[in-house]
Amino acid sequence: MDIEQRLEQLQKRHTEAELGGGPEKIEAQHKRGKLTARERIQFLLDEDSFVEIDKFVTHRCTDFGMEKQKILGDGVVTGYGRINGRYVYVYAQDFTVFGGSLSGTQSKKICKIFDMAIKNGKPVIGLTDSGGARIQEGVESLGGYAELFYRNTLASGVVPQISVVMGPCAGGAVYSPGITDFIFMVKESSYMFLTGPDVIKTVTHEEVTKEDLGGAVTHSTKSGVCHFATDDEKSCLLLIRELLSYIPANNLDDLPIVKNNDPVNRTEPRLRTIIPENPRQPYDVREIIELIVDENYFFEIHKDFAQNIVVGFARMNGRTVGIVANQPKFLAGCLDNNASVKSARFVRFCDAFNIPIVTLVDVPGFLPGVEQEYGGIIRHGAKLLYAYAEATVPKVTVILRKAYGGAYCVMSSKQLRADINLAYPSSEIAVMGPDGAVAIVFKNQLTDAADKDAVKKKLVDEYTEAFATPYKAAELGYVDEIIFPEETRFKVIQALEMLKNKRDKVPPKKHGNIPL
Repeated sequence: MDIEQRLEQLQKRHTEAELGGGPEKIEAQHKRGKLTARERIQFLLDEDSFVEIDKFVTHRCTDFGMEKQKILGDGVVTGYGRINGRYVYVYAQDFTVFGGSLSGTQSKKICKIFDMAIKNGKPVIGLTDSGGARIQEGVESLGGYAELFYRNTLASGVVPQISVVMGPCAGGAVYSPGITDFIFMVKESSYMFLTGPDVIKTVTHEEVTKEDLGGAVTHSTKSGVCHFATDDEKSCLLLIRELLSYIPANNLDDLPIVKNNDPVNRTEPRLRTIIPENPRQPYDVREIIELIVDENYFFEIHKDFAQNIVVGFARMNGRTVGIVANQPKFLAGCLDNNASVKSARFVRFCDAFNIPIVTLVDVPGFLPGVEQEYGGIIRHGAKLLYAYAEATVPKVTVILRKAYGGAYCVMSSKQLRADINLAYPSSEIAVMGPDGAVAIVFKNQLTDAADKDAVKKKLVDEYTEAFATPYKAAELGYVDEIIFPEETRFKVIQALEMLKNKRDKVPPKKHGNIPL
């Protein structure tokens, strides 16, 4: 065979591999409104930057006639490329080949990508579209999943991991995305669940659709499994590109810096009036976030889950910060089980990848109720407390209005190693609100009073004047500075610049035992 024939043979193999399951199955994928694995990668990565690895790999199964059904690539496309000029590793399951089912060989391809990513310190993006384990391979396929879960665990906190569910993801397959940092889903075309509707109907006699059980809306609003739910695949892939612009390539790299013309000392008079004088009146904390960050742009994460707390990324003086803020628009900004878990996971991600944390506090306490107590609010609230206490990144806290009780402690208080704690003049830092405090402290006086309402009002007013302020906390050094609201942006950036070279550590240990 001469060189021309060899080159022709190579080209033939490339063409064969790129066809996956063949034209008919590609057409069927398109009819479902879905892109193919290679089309997704091409759209996600910078133009002409993708380098494919293991393109000609095939499975090794010889049972059930599988030795006669070998397709180059074996149902997953793996390789590396660039997003906004920065390298990433990527794998995309190909539903046109055996329904994207995971084989032992497919697992090895994906694990190779993870090993390279960990060694080279680059993010991993997994595009999932699979019917699950390849049944013909039995335990080899299950072992392949376990190998993948192990790589997910090794990579956790070392390189960012992003899972993109663009079709089915069922059974054990869900645990790989479950370990990763961020999960994206597409509405009405992707779903995740451990046991499907048919099994549930057989075992529990409950009837539920795939969409209601494990669709993008369900997981982005009810379970919190999914961080982003988009309307279509292309908008999903574009959102991934945006997310990556905020985060470093690994746990040792510097944060990306994006220059802008937003003045560091920009003042915002509107911050004086956004927070209502009535402490029981709600407002949207996003307005405050957008006024203090660069170019008024906030990239929110987990937007539709646990809406009583807001988390996401922004830039301040060009550098990425993670923002955690109580949201008075929902449940008065109380911390509940879901909000605690949502924010704790975000804080731990920021700490793992050296992203400074800015916390905006307006919290009346933990949400009371039997459901919350039975649901483990002690354990879940402790997760957030643990996350803040353990975090060694720069931490700047701004108390906007209420900071009551244990929730004050949990929300990045000075005692949890927050570096700089600021407060608005209108903030209230206390064990509880004035009404509750007066009812306890002056119980006997109120019982004996002839006009209880008048006496209580007088005592509440006096208590509010003396104690429902930030000045007691400032006297104790629990608040470093009481600031004018319009100067919030400048004060926070000043603190972050001062903390840029912060060094902190936790006592030597194998690892802590966070109350999972």
